[in-house]
Amino acid sequence: MSDSEMIVNLHPVVVRLSEGVSIWNADCRDIMDPDMRVDAVVTDPPYGIGFAAQPTKWQRRAGMTPKDWDNGSAKVDWLLSLSELVVIWGGNYFPLPPSRGWLSWFKPDAPPSMGSFELAWTNIDQNPRQISQSIGATNAERLGHPTQKPLRVMEWTLEQAGIPKGATVFDPFMGVGTTGAACIRTGRKFIGIERDPEYFAKARKRLERELSQIQSTFDFGGGASAPTHNVSVHRRRTLCAVRCDA
Repeated sequence: MSDSEMIVNLHPVVVRLSEGVSIWNADCRDIMDPDMRVDAVVTDPPYGIGFAAQPTKWQRRAGMTPKDWDNGSAKVDWLLSLSELVVIWGGNYFPLPPSRGWLSWFKPDAPPSMGSFELAWTNIDQNPRQISQSIGATNAERLGHPTQKPLRVMEWTLEQAGIPKGATVFDPFMGVGTTGAACIRTGRKFIGIERDPEYFAKARKRLERELSQIQSTFDFGGGASAPTHNVSVHRRRTLCAVRCDA
């Protein structure tokens, strides 16, 4: 059974880690409410370049095994209707509208076999911006995800997008929770969805750890509890209704 077949058979699971942080173990295509609205979308979807299927020598030494979730690119056009603020890393791989507000992560220590920078598409009317961040400097953050973004890059992304403190940020391709960790550290609320059970478990532990360490101007505390977001099942699809002030 392939990774994709195993994942599709999952029943959606939602965990409310605090008043401001909720995460889903599900396929975002199966649980989305078309009328959902959030304050901001910040995500890093599969680019469809097969990177996860070919772990590097160093990734294999760390125990990483090939996965097929990056063999096909995600559909991202539906994200544009969710918010007035949308940031999609890897936006150059998708058919998105023209934008002048591109963000760039420059990798000064990128090996010759990798690109020296990555791009994020935004729907923001502003000048392009770039951050320089070493790949090697983030080794301590790594949790076994082959395309994990540095936490500093995601914190910078939130700031460059002008997302207000206390706003709700949505990431439907959560991975191991870097966007969520950045939100917690910078005083923003977070809703994340990840379909891979292994990555979801790692994201949950990571965000629980962040919540236990942070002091914010609004309540992140309380630990895991029952979800507050409304969940309903209709024609085999689970739809989530999310309020930005939840």
